[in-house]
Amino acid sequence: MASNLKTLIITGASNGLGYETVRKIAQKRKDFRIIMACRNLAKANKVKEQIFNETQNPNLIVMEIDTSSLESVKNFVENYKKTNYGEIYSLVCNAGIGGSCSGNSVDGYDIIFATNHLGHFLLVNLLIPFMAEKGKITIVSSDMHDPPKEWAPNYHWVGAEKCAKPDENLAKSPMRYSLSKLCNLYFTYELVKRIKDKKLYINAFTPGFLPETGLSGEKKIPPEMIKRVAENHPQRMGIMENSASALCDIATLEEIKNNGEFFDRSTKTIKTSELSYNEDNAKELWALSENYVKKYY
Repeated sequence: MASNLKTLIITGASNGLGYETVRKIAQKRKDFRIIMACRNLAKANKVKEQIFNETQNPNLIVMEIDTSSLESVKNFVENYKKTNYGEIYSLVCNAGIGGSCSGNSVDGYDIIFATNHLGHFLLVNLLIPFMAEKGKITIVSSDMHDPPKEWAPNYHWVGAEKCAKPDENLAKSPMRYSLSKLCNLYFTYELVKRIKDKKLYINAFTPGFLPETGLSGEKKIPPEMIKRVAENHPQRMGIMENSASALCDIATLEEIKNNGEFFDRSTKTIKTSELSYNEDNAKELWALSENYVKKYY
């Protein structure tokens, strides 16, 4: 394996958007070492073999991570330190689960909050010292950070602690997914402000609503939900081919130098919701997240 390769890490690389993005990168960029950071190693290795057979790109590596477990995230970083892969040019925080998932993580936090936000919060902070100058961090969020009003008429920021440890009513609500995607944006925007000593390009991305994705764990999205979104909110639909191509380009192309922006299913950026720019909320989330993960620093 060539030593002059740029290193790219993508979480949740064995299915859905992650899988398709790895395929695109493997097809288009032979100058990248692609680390597929996945929870299920057996599945990830099968996917790796499939992509290799299709692209003949030998620069695919599987490493284990479960973003719902802080210890797993820490172990991933320790294992990365033992490699000779060097600086990280691009980090794509893509792993995520959907609103139908319930229960707590091994650390005692809401499973959606832990998987979609907290694990990536720790991962990014632990890997920043290994990021290359002018490297890229891309957080996969969603336009569902701002859900349709008829779906969530009382949607608001409930506070970081309630996101992490929801009460009985919120624990049953699919809005935990929207809140986790809002957390992704607070994290992105606050991280941009806190990175002072190294030039990095830090952005968020929405792939749109992708019927093919396995966002609810291993479950497929119910057909009735797909129909409801397609009929009532067609502007929120995504096309896997287009979104994966866009994420590939955002993560790998040097000429894309945006910082602190939100890519909408393409390499074009848009504004996010008014709520997502609330600096006090972002600082609150950062402080609480830092407290939750501090023993793993």
